[in-house]
Amino acid sequence: MFKGKRAKVANEQTSESGYKFRLNFYDKPPLYEVTLEEFETCALDRLRILAEIESSFARNRSWDELKNVTEAQLKKYLPLSSNSAAATVDVELQRRRDHLGHFVLRLAFCRSEELRRRFVKAETTLFRVKYESDISIDRADFLEAQKFDWKQVEGPEKQQFSRELNALEGKLFDPTKELPLPAFDYVKVHWTRVPDLVAKRRVLLREGFAYVPTREQSSFVFHEFERKLERALEFTAKTLPRMDEDTRLVPILNNLSQGFLAGVPSEWSNPLASGDEIRADMIDDMAKKHFPMCMRNLHECLVRDHHLKHFGRLQYGLFLKVLGLSIEEALVFWRKSFSGMTDDKFNKEYKYNIRHSYGLEGKRANYPAKSCQQILVTDKPGVGDCHGCPYRHFSPENLQTSLLAAYSSQGLTTTDLHEIMRTVKESHYHVACTRVFEITHASRGVKKGEGIGGGESVTHPNQYAAQSIELEKSREDAMAVE
Repeated sequence: MFKGKRAKVANEQTSESGYKFRLNFYDKPPLYEVTLEEFETCALDRLRILAEIESSFARNRSWDELKNVTEAQLKKYLPLSSNSAAATVDVELQRRRDHLGHFVLRLAFCRSEELRRRFVKAETTLFRVKYESDISIDRADFLEAQKFDWKQVEGPEKQQFSRELNALEGKLFDPTKELPLPAFDYVKVHWTRVPDLVAKRRVLLREGFAYVPTREQSSFVFHEFERKLERALEFTAKTLPRMDEDTRLVPILNNLSQGFLAGVPSEWSNPLASGDEIRADMIDDMAKKHFPMCMRNLHECLVRDHHLKHFGRLQYGLFLKVLGLSIEEALVFWRKSFSGMTDDKFNKEYKYNIRHSYGLEGKRANYPAKSCQQILVTDKPGVGDCHGCPYRHFSPENLQTSLLAAYSSQGLTTTDLHEIMRTVKESHYHVACTRVFEITHASRGVKKGEGIGGGESVTHPNQYAAQSIELEKSREDAMAVE
């Protein structure tokens, strides 16, 4: 399946036949060689969108809000232009990335019934967003090409059921006069293919068939997409064990399958270019105003105990590094924080590791700060540890007490806890963190549903802190102008 660093992924829908439509039922897998980097990148970009869709469900967004957020994510990570834009945009490349990303994620999310269910729901929603935003002529051509097993209802049959179809359209008519033909075109399908329309009484049922008006055809299309994807995922799950021997693919797929847990963050490895130097004596004040709960907890443990265990130092140290704390200021900060030991002990046991995290010792690597996903799934905290994600690793009682203690001065109240704890119970930990951000930054103009900007959810502690600092800076600049 692989040659060197290139992966060969099966199919007939290549550049030879072309991608004729922006919409895709993903009936055929790809058949072309891709690099492992492209294999992973296409999947990650798509996963960012699907994870935000799932976050939207957890945040009870309306359909219009979800659609707006998803369209913004599509534009950012997976642009898909209409056929009319083919002269100015490489639509073939766009649709190839869409096609490849979908099939890679199938491999990642077919492994359990729960993952399959969540993937189908998110993918169907994404398809619906693309369907509703597609140009009508392109959409009509796409539907015609699918050759759905529906049958067009012709004139005589429409006349036969004209009374019922007119009633379905909500028309009032004079029973003494000849009935007019129904205004809409209709297709006839087995009623099991449109169960939602049957439940809402939006179709006419006769002899096991549903007469569906063209305005409701989308329901049939969405149901077909969902049905086919469910079957495809079950088939993929049966064949996946054959790939377990490939040591290059399995780690990628394992990482992708965690995407719904905390979204897909960008990598944060370099200090933020805020233009302002961060000094050691500023950290305490910044922690109280700008840090997410995980880093706030680490800071408070450090202040209380004058020490952090290894994984706590690693999680907090890399966060501070990317926040903009220089190596010189980091040494000052950690030495001052570890006040219960001698200089000699600090230099021997801790100084090297601090310099190592900055890439100044050992293999001199530029280590990135840990993302929400990494914090959630790696290095589970034990007794006496302070690292990890409070939303996942604290007991419900401890979490509520800690949230009020940390953020009540920033506007969080006991009334807000019910919504936050509901998302925690549903394992949407990053959504709970995002909601805390919205509440604590409401005084700076952040509204419910906006997240950290553009409706996005928190996926990285440094993302949370950077946006909080930026909001404060914007307010200060505005006040200075006034």
